[in-house]
Amino acid sequence: MLPTDTKNPDYFHKVVDCQWACPAHTPVPEYIRLISQGRFDEAYMVNWVSNVFPGILGRTCDRPCEPACRRGRVEEKNLAKPEPVAICRLKRVTADFKGEGVRALMPLPPKARNGRKVACVGAGPASLTVARDLAAQGYSVTVFDGEAKGGGFMRSQVPRFRLPEEVIDEEVGYITQLGVNLRCGQRIDSLKALLAEDWDAVFVGSGAPRGRDLPDLPGRATPGIHIGIDWLASVSFGHIDKVGQRVLVLGGGNTAMDCCRSARRLGAESVKVLVRSTYADMKASPWEKEDAEHEGIPILPCHSPLAFLVEDGRLVGMRFEIVESVYENGRRQLVSTGRTVDEPCDEVLIAVGQENAFPWIEADAGVEFDRWGLPVLGANTHQSASNPRVFFGGDAAFGPKNIITAVAHGHEAAVSIDRFLHGEDVSRRPAPHVNLMSQKMGIHQWSYDNAPVRDARHKVPWAQAEAALKSIKVEVELGFDAKAAFKEAQRCLNCDVQTVFAPKLCIECDACVDICPTDCLTMTEAGEEAELRGRLTAPALNLAQDLFVSEGLKTGRVMVKDEDVCLHCGLCAERCPTGAWDMQKFLLTTTQAGAACRGDLR
Repeated sequence: MLPTDTKNPDYFHKVVDCQWACPAHTPVPEYIRLISQGRFDEAYMVNWVSNVFPGILGRTCDRPCEPACRRGRVEEKNLAKPEPVAICRLKRVTADFKGEGVRALMPLPPKARNGRKVACVGAGPASLTVARDLAAQGYSVTVFDGEAKGGGFMRSQVPRFRLPEEVIDEEVGYITQLGVNLRCGQRIDSLKALLAEDWDAVFVGSGAPRGRDLPDLPGRATPGIHIGIDWLASVSFGHIDKVGQRVLVLGGGNTAMDCCRSARRLGAESVKVLVRSTYADMKASPWEKEDAEHEGIPILPCHSPLAFLVEDGRLVGMRFEIVESVYENGRRQLVSTGRTVDEPCDEVLIAVGQENAFPWIEADAGVEFDRWGLPVLGANTHQSASNPRVFFGGDAAFGPKNIITAVAHGHEAAVSIDRFLHGEDVSRRPAPHVNLMSQKMGIHQWSYDNAPVRDARHKVPWAQAEAALKSIKVEVELGFDAKAAFKEAQRCLNCDVQTVFAPKLCIECDACVDICPTDCLTMTEAGEEAELRGRLTAPALNLAQDLFVSEGLKTGRVMVKDEDVCLHCGLCAERCPTGAWDMQKFLLTTTQAGAACRGDLR
């Protein structure tokens, strides 16, 4: 192996597994350290800069950071269930405990506008991110939405028992106070008409508003059968406040989990979720499934719907075929077992997926779509391949995802719009700014708490089930109190405080190798990666995590570090007699719209 190029920003970024996994690249360990210091306002702002909606995402995020968390890989083996840091719920802590000082840390509306006008269609997370990023840079941004308030599917499809309305109002308000013109109740019915106005650019963040149906099943036209996302919106806006006594929910995603838990609160005596896949293959997040089951809702896998059962024009049940999942070449096929089962019901909620719908974009509007009905875009620029004034993000760009992905799209689209309106090539993306700063405070002292605690993951308290299940608006999760938040924050391993090695200072005494608690350091002869991984002090088995390989030492050997299991405890740096190892905080700042994203990027 060649020596590792630690000057490449991606090398140390990838070591911070949670930040690497986050679509918006939120500096997770940084805000968790601030929480442990009681600096909640600053912790909130670290989130706000990156992911825009800390209070919302702290309750609803799909948490791609948590499966990546190193803590879940290096926990004590005697723990029954090693678990990652509760990153998402700590994000909520920043919102719950922030004070009025946050407003002083927010940017002020620009004193003057730059004369350029941008229209955003839809007031969901992608559009609001674009609006925030561009408004702060002097653009006149107008956001159009057909509903009475901004928030998009965060407001219409996430139930209030998961996300209180006042949290949405507050965080949308932080964006509008930058001078964004939010025109609610004004639905855009024609892209051509919008483009004919004097907008310099148009961003489409209208989501994936159409739920998939099962139109070919016998009995589908019977009353009492609803599309899940439409039903959730009707519940959210108060148009539906009751449900049948026996409810079946079809589908295995997060929308299905929201549907079943909402039906339970609206008075259904029996709610069941039926999904074609196995339980393990369901698309719903593991915690979403656990929450539903915690509330007594059974999930029945391997049930493929065959027909709605109707008597005298009234829905009385559904017939399902019991199937098995068979995999060939990595692709799943559903194979019939020959058995069927009937499930009684009064209402059915269909939550089998969502798809894009652009009835308001005319065929001759100059926007090209692919065979799946998605716009043809630059993968990183989000710019329409056929109409350079039009940009897409969120579910409207590449199909249904989640809030944090929509935010990431919004940041990228805002950079593209900023460069486009300054006459610059949108395909040239600015590299992130990277900084490494030593944390040394003395010979054996660091500026952060580097002792890994042995605590298991702390549980977030819930409201009393009796009260929570009686109301669609009673928030179920109560969030950490300050004491629990501090303890959970202490579980973070500070993966952004990197072990930085200076080979010229190394005297090959093996002190660091001896003291490493995870045996992730090895001083050995160089070799090819596959062979080298097998002869380290502890074999490096996770191929997704890079090895660090130093330049040649005085004896010709190299220092090799398995980044996968390092605790970032700093013992190697404390033990080293020459200072060859140092603990340096890695800060990655992704470029957002503004002067830093423009100009010569050579």
